[in-house]
Amino acid sequence: MNFGGLGYTIGGMMVFPAIKIDGLWTINQERGCTKAISDRFDYTVECIRRHYADGQSPLSDVLRRYACFFTLFRDFAGYVEFFHLQDIVDPSFTAVKFFLPFEDFETTSPIPKNRDEYLQYKATAIEFLSARNRRIQGWAVKNIKPLPPNQWVDEE
Repeated sequence: MNFGGLGYTIGGMMVFPAIKIDGLWTINQERGCTKAISDRFDYTVECIRRHYADGQSPLSDVLRRYACFFTLFRDFAGYVEFFHLQDIVDPSFTAVKFFLPFEDFETTSPIPKNRDEYLQYKATAIEFLSARNRRIQGWAVKNIKPLPPNQWVDEE
């Protein structure tokens, strides 16, 4: 599967609240349109990690606006485990595994600088998406029971 197609698998999808609060952007709108994030998922996860640690990030305002969503998971580890994001964080849930080297939001551009950086970004993102797909599939096999046949529908 190509890189673009892999982003449209379950491992490439994420759920964020979709209802605007006070007419302001949602989390997904903000992360896609904020230059310091530029729709980078690893950067978004770092912003969420900092939110749980009461730190600052380019998404601080929007994440605070949706604080009740984040309280559903209690803490960053709960969020990571619920959404099967273990492959993008370290085992102690204290650091994000960035797709490219990262120092901070002010000096590190989310856009790869050249072809080599792009290829590194692409390879690391594919590795994460593939691992998350496997993790979600493994969870589904263990936890989702097949539905009984629908007795109200004739299957011919």
